[in-house]
Amino acid sequence: MDDQPGRERIVTGHAREEDELNVALRPQTLEEYDVGQRQLIDNLRISIDAARQRKDVLDHILFHGPPGLGKTTLAHIIANEMDSEIHRTSGPALERASDLVGILTTLGRGDVLFIDEIHRLPRIVEEYLYSAMEDFRIDFVVDKGPYAKSIPLHLEPFTLVGATTRAGLLTGPMRERFGIFHHIDFYTPQQLEKIAHRAAGLLEIEMTAEGCSELAERARGTARIVNRLLRRVRDYAQVKGDGKITCEIAREALGAMGVDATGLDELDRKYILAIIHYYNGGPAGLNAVAATLAEDEGTLEEVVEPYLLKLGFVIRTSRGRQVTPRAYEHLKLEAPQDTKAADPSIRMDFE
Repeated sequence: MDDQPGRERIVTGHAREEDELNVALRPQTLEEYDVGQRQLIDNLRISIDAARQRKDVLDHILFHGPPGLGKTTLAHIIANEMDSEIHRTSGPALERASDLVGILTTLGRGDVLFIDEIHRLPRIVEEYLYSAMEDFRIDFVVDKGPYAKSIPLHLEPFTLVGATTRAGLLTGPMRERFGIFHHIDFYTPQQLEKIAHRAAGLLEIEMTAEGCSELAERARGTARIVNRLLRRVRDYAQVKGDGKITCEIAREALGAMGVDATGLDELDRKYILAIIHYYNGGPAGLNAVAATLAEDEGTLEEVVEPYLLKLGFVIRTSRGRQVTPRAYEHLKLEAPQDTKAADPSIRMDFE
């Protein structure tokens, strides 16, 4: 779910037009990507090496996790490692079966078809994918009624790489046709420092270790966001300083953008404060909070809540969302006694 029109939210993990202009920052190999997610990289390398040794096509892969963590990047890396072409599309873009058929029939042997937001595929399009993934063929129906006929189309073996932020919305038959599943989790600040340092080198940005650390701490555990913050702070350093990103410049720039020390922005704080001021800290239903903020429920659930849940600032209960004492402390507010008793015992910080 994209942010609402007219809102420029720098810390959203969803792709923006400016991100597409910096494809040069995208790692091209598994070695370049290897800044974390160790288990994922090791397992993916084994799958790729085995397929190449057999001179076979790589099995279909599903990546799931919050936006901005590198699912699209991994799809490009897979294509590069397999010496094949990548064809990109998204679930909402495939409105008709003919859209999918047109793409499938252009695939060469071993090519990678990357479908972002695969959970949003229309049902009729998804059903065409079943036979394409399993048997590398599709039966395309032309005409209607008594004149209808099925035309079998044989496809070159290919690898489907699906990406989703909501794996639970995938149908059972679709999930079963993927042979490889990988969950991509939030990055640690230390891993994000490596990503920011690499990006600064490619963009020829001078940055101190302290400035890099400040960016990483406020990047919400997301690779896309740390690269975006780097570019914004670079502009600030160029205009307000000598072009070098120091800790002081980074703090000034991010403070001016409304991004606090933990990466929260105005919408995050409005979400927490709405539950505190209107619902006494919760529990409160998502639809009620969305109505209070005049925001879309999907935006709050998919864009705002994941990071707040990760930090332990908000918990989900059977009765709704509830703010924890940790959030009150961060906002320098006094927590009600009943909220203090409901503090989650599970630590949810970055390890």
